[in-house]
Amino acid sequence: MDSATRQLLGLARRGLLRGAAGLAALAAWQPPQARSQAPGYPFALGVASGDPWPDGVVIWTRLAPDPLAAGGGMGLAPVEVGWEVAEDERLTRPVQRGTFTATPELGHSVHVELRGLQPGRTYFYRFRALGQESRIGRTRTAPAPGAEATIRFLNAGCQNYEHGFFTAWRHAAAEEGIDFVFHYGDFIYEHRGRRPGEGGWGPVVRTHHGGEAVSLEDYRARYAQYRLDPDLAAAQAAHPFVCTYDDHEVENNWVGLISQRDGGRRFPVATPPDVFALRAAAAFRAWYENMPVRAAALPRGTDITAYRRLRFGRTLDLHVLDTRRFRDDQPCGDGTALPCEAVARPEAQVLGAVQEAWLRAGIAGSSARWQLLGQQIFVAPRLFPNGGRSMDSWDGYPAARERLLAMLAGRDAAVLTGDVHRAWANDLQARPDGPPVAVEFVGTSITSEGDGSEAQPTAAAAMSINPHLKFHSNRRGYTRHVARADRLEATYRAVGHVQQPDAPREDRGHFVTLAGRPGVVAG
Repeated sequence: MDSATRQLLGLARRGLLRGAAGLAALAAWQPPQARSQAPGYPFALGVASGDPWPDGVVIWTRLAPDPLAAGGGMGLAPVEVGWEVAEDERLTRPVQRGTFTATPELGHSVHVELRGLQPGRTYFYRFRALGQESRIGRTRTAPAPGAEATIRFLNAGCQNYEHGFFTAWRHAAAEEGIDFVFHYGDFIYEHRGRRPGEGGWGPVVRTHHGGEAVSLEDYRARYAQYRLDPDLAAAQAAHPFVCTYDDHEVENNWVGLISQRDGGRRFPVATPPDVFALRAAAAFRAWYENMPVRAAALPRGTDITAYRRLRFGRTLDLHVLDTRRFRDDQPCGDGTALPCEAVARPEAQVLGAVQEAWLRAGIAGSSARWQLLGQQIFVAPRLFPNGGRSMDSWDGYPAARERLLAMLAGRDAAVLTGDVHRAWANDLQARPDGPPVAVEFVGTSITSEGDGSEAQPTAAAAMSINPHLKFHSNRRGYTRHVARADRLEATYRAVGHVQQPDAPREDRGHFVTLAGRPGVVAG
């Protein structure tokens, strides 16, 4: 084990104890074996759960006694992993137990799809392997299909390890009564490691291990480094996550198996499509290995189906979208640009024809009060003062956006967004100056772009010429939502800084949209 690995494992051990001391509920879950981890501990990457159904949920871990080494230090032998689920945090009232074979082909990851649980219940779980026990995680099943339930959930993502500390995840872990966390993507960043003070995008508070991630082992090591963070580990152990990916799980601004280095004005030397496909296949596989998702998301080369639908009683349907894999290349050379002729294409695709038809049918056939779209890129139009628009958002594909909003018209609907590292609350209009047909709640980043700032003249100027943009904040954090039969609420929770640890939590805005009356209203 090299010195970097020993240092990271030491930080993880000390961080877990320090975080647990500050969060009494989490401390109660730590068995004695997990509190005294030694080098070679196979559960250093923690535990997680995800994709809750009324009768079950996925529980996850990945064996990695030497997390940054090839294969996590596990070798090539399969390993039997025991698991148990109980009704109480000390696991004295067990309800299910079993074994799972973790194989080297999938990085010794464990994806147990539990069935037969009770709806709307909190459960606790643990794994055993190689003579060791994992920490105890907490999860929750979805309400029964016909239940009238209040649903509480978080929206978060964009967690660049180099740009700051994951303090926001520590606060998220302490949230009570959370039914799920929607992670909109950018769980990792693929960039090479930089030294503090070195130039490049964003600050360097702590350094990525290794060079730019391009191979399967590169991506595995990058996920391992992120998962060694104690605050992220605490949040993943505290709540079920619904995860998708954005661009940095593969490469900045990739779409449709087209590299950002596509031979355009920004990157004249192109990456050949067949070469990029090898990188994307490795990235998709590493994403699956490290996310608490069901086997339906297991990629086969570059073929991956990450879009899916989850129902939470009669209150909401969550449609998880993939806005990267099936999208057309960004028009006008990508970036922020003046609209060119390609923007007006009526056949433009963000979701792709198959996913778009799946979404249309799902919304039309839903009996839930709220239609909630979990996706990545900015939906509302954003005209910048210089006349430019972001070509890596729905602004680059207005015909596709028109079709999307037509699906939502007449329904109580909201869109969860990420990607831009700012918090926004927006009305979504089918036509300029028309009434809202839905709302968009854009989450800020956990750390990406560092501390942020209070004064934002560019955002203020954009809001002055885009009156449907109702709120903006350039601080880091996450959004807490509450869905009821008559309203959907959004509270923008922030930390004042991420380039130093331990910032307190503060609320920056509270907004609602009312059933039958679409539009953002200050709460």
